[in-house]
Amino acid sequence: QVQLVESGGGLVQAGGSLRLSCVASGRTFSSYAMGWFRQAPGKGREFVAAISRSGGSTDYTDSVKGRFTISRDNAKNTVYLQMNSLKPEDTAVYYCAADFTLGIDIASRYGYDNWGQGTQVTVSS
Repeated sequence: QVQLVESGGGLVQAGGSLRLSCVASGRTFSSYAMGWFRQAPGKGREFVAAISRSGGSTDYTDSVKGRFTISRDNAKNTVYLQMNSLKPEDTAVYYCAADFTLGIDIASRYGYDNWGQGTQVTVSS
C-alpha cells in the first residue's frame, strides 16, 4: 500500500495556471505508475493524465492535451500536474492515484487501487 496526499488546488480565473502536487509514502514510489483523475459535480470520476514509473511514458485525456503536463520526481516521491490555460470546465476535485507496476513501464488509464483524498480546483469565468 501507498499513501497519497494532494495539494495545490484552489480558485483561479479562466486562462490561469495551477500546479498540483501529490506526495506518496509507504512502498517504493518508483514501483508505481501514477495518475491524475477528476470528478466534477454531478459527474463520474474521469481520467486526466498518467505517467509511467520511470517517467518515460505519459498519457492524457484529449480535453487537456497541450494544456496539462504530468511529471514526477522519484527522489521526492512526488508527482505533479501542471495545469495551464485553465477553463471553467476543468473545475473538479482532482485525485492522485497509484498503480503498482513493478516490472513494466507503462502509463495506464486503468487499474489504480491507491487513491488520495482529493484537492478542489475551481476555475471562474
